[in-house]
Parts: sequence; structure tokens; C-alpha cells
Amino acid sequence: MSEQEAGLRSRLVAVGVDLVTQEGAQALSLREIARRAGVSHGAPRRYFPTHLELLSAIAREGFAELGAEVAEELSGGEESPRARLAALARIYVGFALSHRGMYQLMFRHDLLESNSLGLRETSLPLFNSLVELVSRVRPDVRAPEVAGALWANLHGIAQLWGWGSLQLATGVDGVEPLVQAALDAHLGPEPR
Repeated sequence: MSEQEAGLRSRLVAVGVDLVTQEGAQALSLREIARRAGVSHGAPRRYFPTHLELLSAIAREGFAELGAEVAEELSGGEESPRARLAALARIYVGFALSHRGMYQLMFRHDLLESNSLGLRETSLPLFNSLVELVSRVRPDVRAPEVAGALWANLHGIAQLWGWGSLQLATGVDGVEPLVQAALDAHLGPEPR
């Protein structure tokens, strides 16, 4: 791929990232991405043979951003594994709430289920970090299962909060008490 082709491919992805950030995942049509990138509506097909491939490339940018936020927070290494796990949980839910369109795209089943797109592998490092921290906090459990349950709980908190359901049902003002309750439920109460 020439430098010019790589540049156009990157521009299409960048335009898609901007579009999903501004208008949500439902706005990500090939035609609209091409229009905003200033190319013909057929141009994206030269670099992304299917719409799903372009959407996966855009979603990978979301996973990269989330992964970078987590890596930056966890790079200090001076906090306890539980404190690091709590930070990861807060970053995850915070990202989901502040990047709703991207978050929705990142977890689209059709993108994750397509093995040829490689998106599932992009999400695994984050999950592996979660598993590693759970194993350090709870060496007495099967860490992948507890990490999976915690992740599902955090994902549910983010989705239900974004829809307004949790605020209505619980009366809480922010997600922090819910994130803490999820951590306590899966890890046991924090030692005092």
C-alpha cells in the first residue's frame, strides 16, 4: 500500500471516529464517511471491502484509546491490585459513558463475532488485565470467570446508566456507588 493509500485509509478511519463521536454509531454509513472525507462514495470500498471492515477499524481506535487510558492509569504500579482494579473499573464505565457511540460500536456483536475482522483480539488485552488483577486480589477463585462476571456487571452498569434506568431505579446521583458495589460483590468487601 502506497503512502497516499495509507493516508486515505487512515483519513477514512479518522472521519469515522469523528462521526461516531459526534453523532453516534447509527451515523456510520459508507456514503457519509466518504462525503466527510471528501472522496467518492465508492472510495472506501478500495480500502475496506465491506462496511463491517471499516466499522471494525473505527472500533479498534476506540479499544486503543480505552487501552491507553487503562495502561496510563495502571503504569504506576504502586497501588494495591484492588485499587488498580477499581481504577480500571472506573475508567471502563467512564469511557462507556463519555464515548457512548464508540462504546456501542466497540461491542457490536456482528463485529466481534466476525473472526476475519480481528476485533475480538483487539479487546482481549483489556480483559487479560482484568483477569490478572482479579487473580491477584482473589487467588482463591477462577479469575477468568470472576473477571467475566465483573466485566458483565460493569458493562451492564454503563448501559443501564446511559439509558437512565439505574438513576430511576436506585435514586443514586452517580455511578461510583454502583461500581463500588460491583467490585464488592465480585471481590468481597474491601479490607479495612
